[in-house]
Amino acid sequence: MQRIVTRKLPDGSIKTVFPFHISMEGNKTAILCKDDQDYDAMVKILCVTAKRKNVIVIIYAAVSNHCHAAVLSVNQAEAYEYGWEVKRIFSMWYSKRYGRTGVMQGIDIKAIPLDSDSYTRNALAYIPRNALDNGCNVNEYRWSGFGAMFSQTKPVGKAVRLLTKRETEQIMHTGDCLTDVNWLLDDNGLLIPQSWCDTQYLEQAFENDQAFFLRVIGDLNPAQMHQTLIDNPRIRLADTEFLKYADDKSRLWFKTDLSELPKDKKMRITTYLYRTMNTTIPQLVRATGLEPEEVEMAIGRKPVKK
Repeated sequence: MQRIVTRKLPDGSIKTVFPFHISMEGNKTAILCKDDQDYDAMVKILCVTAKRKNVIVIIYAAVSNHCHAAVLSVNQAEAYEYGWEVKRIFSMWYSKRYGRTGVMQGIDIKAIPLDSDSYTRNALAYIPRNALDNGCNVNEYRWSGFGAMFSQTKPVGKAVRLLTKRETEQIMHTGDCLTDVNWLLDDNGLLIPQSWCDTQYLEQAFENDQAFFLRVIGDLNPAQMHQTLIDNPRIRLADTEFLKYADDKSRLWFKTDLSELPKDKKMRITTYLYRTMNTTIPQLVRATGLEPEEVEMAIGRKPVKK
């Protein structure tokens, strides 16, 4: 498969983009989506926020207490910002509808790079498989992008770009201008996933073979994928384990130990470690040998010096 591709982004620029898995999960006791209105809002927020944050959604799934998406982004920081914006906007929706604040505070965002072909395929298959968490058939689940994949029919529906400003606010839950999008709504006012997901990327990842896609979904070890994509990034490792993990990534990326890297590459891997692991600035300082101020710059806490 061609994992790294060139795409026209929502802002019209043409860039090389990389796949990332976004998860919004963590608070096991909170039910985020209580009914169809909440699910519909979550899906539309995933869609509108992708335009706002200049990423492309490949496939997604929303279940009662978490959601997942695979996106194409120019870098990990922008993929991560997309996840946080989804969380922020959905939090506003939830607070306005239910009069409750703070329910999203325990929800964690992770943006994990999908850095191999097999890892990418497994993540793309794992996401729609989450329908089983709601006790639903993957093929029939309305709140994922599964139905868009390998579709043989051209989607037909009401064009979002033709909505009035008031309709856009009521139906799409945003004040953003959407007159330049190709998204479609079905007869029930739900977004048609074929109209806004990058189905071509997923289909090519599975060699344009739907049977291959279904076979990977069926063969997945969901517990293992959950551990890899969701749980591991949230576990705070001891320094020795964390350094081993960081060294492994350094050797994978740069063919050398972390301690041997120049400062610019150490800062690159520091950004990755912060985005994907449950770590702290002091631990990153100990692992990388960077100064605290340099770590803060790498993770976006301080502006980069000119």
